[in-house]
Amino acid sequence: MAVSSRSISIEELPSHLILEILSSGRFSAVDLACLENTCRTFRGVHGVFPQKFRSMTEFAAFNVCCGNSIFASLPTVARTELFERCNGNWKRVMRFLQSVEQSSGLVETSAGNVATGLSFTVILTTQGFVYTCGANVHGQLGHGDTIDRPTPKLVESFEKLGHVVQIAAGASYSMAVTDDGTLYSFGSCTNFCLGHGDQHDGLQPRAIQSFKMRNIHVVRVSAGDEHVVALDSNGFVYTWGKGYCGVLGHGDENDKTSPELLSSLKGHIAVQVCARKRKTFVLVDDGSVFAFGWMAFGGLGFSDRSFSDKVMKPRLLHSLKSHHISQISTGLYHTVAVTNRGVIFGFGDNSRAQLGHESLRSCQPTEILVNDDTV
Repeated sequence: MAVSSRSISIEELPSHLILEILSSGRFSAVDLACLENTCRTFRGVHGVFPQKFRSMTEFAAFNVCCGNSIFASLPTVARTELFERCNGNWKRVMRFLQSVEQSSGLVETSAGNVATGLSFTVILTTQGFVYTCGANVHGQLGHGDTIDRPTPKLVESFEKLGHVVQIAAGASYSMAVTDDGTLYSFGSCTNFCLGHGDQHDGLQPRAIQSFKMRNIHVVRVSAGDEHVVALDSNGFVYTWGKGYCGVLGHGDENDKTSPELLSSLKGHIAVQVCARKRKTFVLVDDGSVFAFGWMAFGGLGFSDRSFSDKVMKPRLLHSLKSHHISQISTGLYHTVAVTNRGVIFGFGDNSRAQLGHESLRSCQPTEILVNDDTV
């Protein structure tokens, strides 16, 4: 006799099992929101989660957040601030945390992450150790001297300073974020990029005190050629360094010797910051992109501005507004953005076909088609 079988819907499962599935981390914040909006099973109180959570998906989002490495590293006060900044919505907190991780511009290797400067390399292992090699004229290798290193050498200072979770490299300086939210800098300070309020080179990692004094927990940093952009645990953005072409986003071209809050973006929750030569991009949690700095070859993506224009404050990139951007990366004069559906757009200089087209030079974002057929 044949055994009959039928498929069952998720609504038929026990509530505690549904909660376990939703909290597994396999769903995005958008997935949880869609489930809550389309099925009453995921709304209301089921007796399997505390009353303070308004729905099962909200409690599941809370569980996912608690298992997130960034959230786990935050002190209680910082967690509360982030929750309030997200309007008391755990799914939005979850979206922020996931977006920060997904938009990371680090080069992943089997050993960890890599960042490269003008003539030096910074390596972050999966265990949180930092190694550097290459040119060391300004102390950018962090070993307390200016001696070049032909092979990777451990930056011993970090063994006492903390577990490093992210690295970045500018032209002749280095940045490192530890799991307690401290941002360290070392190397050349010619352009104020070390953020200490002076122009003294740093031969060893030194914490940026303006963040420490204000209890600001830094989660990501991007090092440009002559300026730096940092993201904190509340999604606020800070810039400092050379202010050429409005690259710092404060409406002028003044230099900033230490981190300064980008007040014009306070109403948005940023998830990625990206800096390069005289231009800056900020990605926010709804998938929108803001850009500012020098237009050079159309690298900011504004079709209504000339190649020599300066965008002095963060401006929404309307040409990408219909897409949810999940990551952005900028080169010397061109920029590439990736959507949450995996579509790639490029704009700016294409003199070497870096936009994936033989003949194209436009401010208007153009899709880069990737032929993934194996040969």
